[in-house]
Amino acid sequence: MKHLLPALLVIVGVSWSAVAQEPPAVTPIGSRRELFVEEGLIESLTGKAELRLHHPTPREVVIEHNEPWEGSGCVYHSVFQDGNLYRMYYAAGQLTVTEQGVNAGTHGQFCCYAESDDGLHWRKPKLGLHEFQGSKANNIVMVREQVGDAVSEPGEPAVFKDENPNAPADARYKALLPANLRPADNRRGLLAFKSPDGLHWTAMSDRPILTDGAFDSQNLAFWDPTAGLYRAYWRYFTKGGHDDIKTWNPQGDRAIRTATSKDFLHWENQRDLRYFDSPSEQLYTNQVKPYYRAPHLLIGFPSRYVERGHRDPKGHEARESGTPDRIRKWSSSLKALPERQNREWRAKASERYGRAITEGLLMASRDGVAFKRWNEGFLRPGIERPGTWNYGQQFIAWSPVETAGTWEGSPRELSFYAVESYWTDDSDLLRRYTLRLDGFVSAQAPMSGGELVTRPITFTGSRLSLNLATSAAGSVRVEIQDANGKAIPGFTLDDCEELFGDTLERDVVWTTQPNLAALKNRPVRLRFELRDADLFSYQFGE
Repeated sequence: MKHLLPALLVIVGVSWSAVAQEPPAVTPIGSRRELFVEEGLIESLTGKAELRLHHPTPREVVIEHNEPWEGSGCVYHSVFQDGNLYRMYYAAGQLTVTEQGVNAGTHGQFCCYAESDDGLHWRKPKLGLHEFQGSKANNIVMVREQVGDAVSEPGEPAVFKDENPNAPADARYKALLPANLRPADNRRGLLAFKSPDGLHWTAMSDRPILTDGAFDSQNLAFWDPTAGLYRAYWRYFTKGGHDDIKTWNPQGDRAIRTATSKDFLHWENQRDLRYFDSPSEQLYTNQVKPYYRAPHLLIGFPSRYVERGHRDPKGHEARESGTPDRIRKWSSSLKALPERQNREWRAKASERYGRAITEGLLMASRDGVAFKRWNEGFLRPGIERPGTWNYGQQFIAWSPVETAGTWEGSPRELSFYAVESYWTDDSDLLRRYTLRLDGFVSAQAPMSGGELVTRPITFTGSRLSLNLATSAAGSVRVEIQDANGKAIPGFTLDDCEELFGDTLERDVVWTTQPNLAALKNRPVRLRFELRDADLFSYQFGE
């Protein structure tokens, strides 16, 4: 018996030694672009290097929803580029706020259409499809209709162009609309619609394609070219956002659920989204879609819903709902926000309508289920002014599109669109925001310096290009290491020319090596040295 324990220790020691000597996992990236919106390929950040979230810059108001069939309840925009044309779809409706509270206004809800040649200047074409107050001279493309035993609700549309190469001609455009299934018990589902031209729509089935969820927000689906299937994301209520909860609880967390499909009609693999390091929060929309410059990355812009109120004697913020007389107990900051009277009138309909504030977040995933969600606000409410810091502001359109650069001679950039002046007067606004291409998150370090090292990758191509921004004195250098972290001769930091400037594409140059052809398909690590610099993305190519 006295020899058993040493023998076991030897066996265990050999086992752990074998594990320690296993080569690190290698990710083949080929020539695809890699961003820093999540940490899947990052091994370490040292010195003062960090990942920094960036924020879109506010620009002009591109649309005022002031037509008689529109109003202050216009929301849930879908935006995409279709050849030389930009298309937009949105919910149109009026929500009137008075001293008595909130009512649904003078008309129902519709799905409307707008278009643009540049993403900045939008027009509402008179389509002649649906009648409103005796005239078809409007831009309405979908109205409430009976589909089997359900009634579609065009007030929460999600429209996209199907990039599936096998999509039939009569279904080049698709949409999801919520539907009331059994009004008596308030059950809802999602109906699928198709269109050959984006204007004339018909139901794809006489029954809902999904019924397990709340569906009281913008619920969407799209073709994922990397996975070769459709993905759907919709609103779901849970007590904690866990996969094992099968029924939704209206008093629980507003979570996001996903599923996949091969034909857009039959869905499987339902899962609640998981987050790496984020608290349970109330999320209204999700706005997930493949990022077109790196379609293996799914990027979303969910709306965070927060109720702000008064503070109890212990200094904790009170978030419970109550009667309108709680308005008198609101904190000084809440009372100081813009349009206090409108906020108090909203609270008479529901206390949360007065205390709630919304903003846009950023999240990203490689598998469509596990997301890195940035806890800081991506699109904040911004400087206080009329129409801001209220419930409904900064609902980001699904999704950003590429437009011309703001300055003459500058590169193209991303345009986001977000709602403001929601539930005020008889119209609301859609404001444009801009961000550099790939500019969501950067690897950043001050002048004192920092480094980022990737996990092992393989690549194809003979050059490495960076999307970077430095100060006049700042720089970026790159070293290529083998999979174990040893610098490869000819590709060390000392061999690398200092890179500086502010550009979407700057080639890395090593003075002793003309190109990277000898390292193709070989497991390597990248070591980025940063000094007063932001690195947004990198890509290998020919």
